[in-house]
Amino acid sequence: MKLETFTFDLELKNTFTITHGSRDFQPTMIVKLTEGAFSGYGEAVATSYYGMSVEKMQQSVQSVEQLLAENVHRSPEELWCILKPHLEHDSFALCAIDIAMHDLHGKRNNLPLYKLWGYDLTNIPLTNYTIGVDSPKKMVEKMKAFPWPLYKIKLGTKEDVKIVKELRKHSDSIFRVDANGAWTAGETIENSKLLKDLNVEFIEQPLPREDWEGMKKVKKEAVLPIIADESCITEADVKKCAEYFDGVNIKLTKCGGLTPGRRMIKEAKQLGLKVMVGCMTESTIGISAIAHLLPILDYVDMDGAMLLKNDIADGVKVYDHKTLFPERNGTGAVLLPKYENLKSVK
Repeated sequence: MKLETFTFDLELKNTFTITHGSRDFQPTMIVKLTEGAFSGYGEAVATSYYGMSVEKMQQSVQSVEQLLAENVHRSPEELWCILKPHLEHDSFALCAIDIAMHDLHGKRNNLPLYKLWGYDLTNIPLTNYTIGVDSPKKMVEKMKAFPWPLYKIKLGTKEDVKIVKELRKHSDSIFRVDANGAWTAGETIENSKLLKDLNVEFIEQPLPREDWEGMKKVKKEAVLPIIADESCITEADVKKCAEYFDGVNIKLTKCGGLTPGRRMIKEAKQLGLKVMVGCMTESTIGISAIAHLLPILDYVDMDGAMLLKNDIADGVKVYDHKTLFPERNGTGAVLLPKYENLKSVK
């Protein structure tokens, strides 16, 4: 077995702003696992909000290299259970390895992941396209530059409803709004009434993740569905969220990969929750992994690669309002040839 890691600073098309801050570049780490004739690719992005850097992730990956070499012949689920105690502190690195292992496993079995799992692509949800917080004028410009039937609108200002009203003047598309924990319970309840009239489908994470008392009130009185994001990080969070939310947004990077992500989806559905899988501005390597879950999702936010100025990979692509899968096994994602020999791009 050969283990390689690559790091890149992915340049975004536009400055991306949410309540946690702004960025023009997204640092990311790619893991490549090679066994015999097959290579599997995985990805996890860095984020200061969760205290995670590419350097830290690389160190975590390298710390389990011997375990990987001894167990690469196992299934991804078996390997995840072996690695989990050693990467308890770094779900991001665990995610990158888990995706790479799933990709490798699919290639060894000569099947794309969705077929390996017995899924059907006949009826799959389309990703939303995210519009970051900005002046209403610039947000409208971003929408006009990328016409799409479904937008996620990042909010968290004192003028949120006014922003949505202005955007609505310029688009008939469905809106989803994400406050990233910036509202109070009272604001959420009042905003839900106003936003419903503006054809908003749901509100994502309106309150800070620790405000469970506020969420109890919101669940009872809001007139739009409320989806958990920061409140649903790991498998242990799903059951609690069922009491306070109408659905959950699962991030593979935060929970530790496809292995726990699929378990979380199953549990959420059993609890009657709507299920969304979200991205963290990954390249096509991370996005392709998400895409194979589409047949079991209600909603998806996998526009990360669409927000990049230059992608570093080829794989599952979204354009012309469709999700297109390549004729490749595993996740279908590969690093573009010009990046294969580069270990770091700034």
